[in-house]
Amino acid sequence: MNGRLRGATTAVAAFVLLVALWELAKWLLPAAGVTVGDTRILPRTDDAAMPHVWTVLARLGAPEVAGAADPRSVGAAVAGGALVTLGLALGGLVLGGIGGTLLAVLMQRFALAEKAVLPYVIASQTVPLIAIAPLVAGWGGRIAIGGWTWEPWAGVMVIASYLAFFPISVGMLRGLTSPRKADVEMFHALAAGWWTTLVRLRLPASVPYLVPAARLAAAAAVVGAIVAEISTGTRGGIGRLIIEYAQSATGDPSQVYAAILGAAVLGLVAAGLVTVLELGLSRYRGATA
Repeated sequence: MNGRLRGATTAVAAFVLLVALWELAKWLLPAAGVTVGDTRILPRTDDAAMPHVWTVLARLGAPEVAGAADPRSVGAAVAGGALVTLGLALGGLVLGGIGGTLLAVLMQRFALAEKAVLPYVIASQTVPLIAIAPLVAGWGGRIAIGGWTWEPWAGVMVIASYLAFFPISVGMLRGLTSPRKADVEMFHALAAGWWTTLVRLRLPASVPYLVPAARLAAAAAVVGAIVAEISTGTRGGIGRLIIEYAQSATGDPSQVYAAILGAAVLGLVAAGLVTVLELGLSRYRGATA
């Protein structure tokens, strides 16, 4: 409990520090920024580029569309979009978690598989996500199985899982190989097979590595879902809101910053939900490599 309280306190302190640095930059830096030759080395800090934090927060309570018959506040729109994106990100996290865990088990079981697959797993994360998203959407649109056809949200979930599987596969592989050689030899001496050693020794030893990897994967899944929504134009999520609000950013930058703030909070919520996994595996918290 004390550890989680410290973590929450640290997160709040980091947010307060970020707000203070934002306002300090607006106060100290020139409103037009600093340009040397044709290169801008410091950004503009006027209200059209960097609105005050309290202006962004106040915008959350303002109507999304002025004069609408059934006005919806910006905060309600951001919350609704964030819930849609959160569902897709969590779906991608589950898919990526299952795929990453199975891949880690395969690489631990067969040394040849680790040598053959791990370099490609690492290299896969160097491919620009914004280039992959349209390809996934295009390929998925051609899939039709029985009466089921590929929906745009499925592509978003797949792209989210693409970013989520990497930290989980690497973290799980490190955890599965973490038991001491003496412990593994003791299991062999007791005639325990590979499966028994995996379940009784390697998986419990991997929990301290899995939980932080899952937090990283949750945040990565949110990023993947938002980028996929922006790249493919999928409606309903917060990525689409960022696009729509960015179109009016020159006249009302606080609105797009409200959506960006919602996306940042969404990432923290997704990472915080991993605490449920941590509580379920709390009895393995003391497992050591």
